[in-house]
Amino acid sequence: MTYIGADNKPHRPYMIHRAVLGSIERFTGVLLEHTAGLLPVWISPTQVIVLPIADRHNQYAQEVAEKLKMEGFRVEIDLSEESLGAKIRKAELLKIPYMLIVGDKELETQTVSVRGKKEGKNLGTMKVEEFVEFLREKISKELESVKP
Repeated sequence: MTYIGADNKPHRPYMIHRAVLGSIERFTGVLLEHTAGLLPVWISPTQVIVLPIADRHNQYAQEVAEKLKMEGFRVEIDLSEESLGAKIRKAELLKIPYMLIVGDKELETQTVSVRGKKEGKNLGTMKVEEFVEFLREKISKELESVKP
């Protein structure tokens, strides 16, 4: 390929190629588009959010979050004074895969009420250890499905 320059002679053009996005960025963009922002649990920045119903449940919510962090999960707690409905709505908008709701009943029985974003429903009440196993299985299945 050539072009005629200002000196009326043929010249070979040079093209400088710059990839603004690398392969990791392209992969992330495709993944976000494909999943509509609801990432698989294993790659989600926040895997679980703990939602105390009232201020008196904050201590137990922190204990639950700490147990999950010790197991290696990425966890947040919503200690705001908003209503439970508002907390759930915010967590859904953030597309956090699992919400753990703690109230009087859960505090008394040392359990958590589990709500799954992908499942779109309440998954029932579980001991924290049961939820850890549930989440480990879920992540394991997701990782199996992406293996070549």
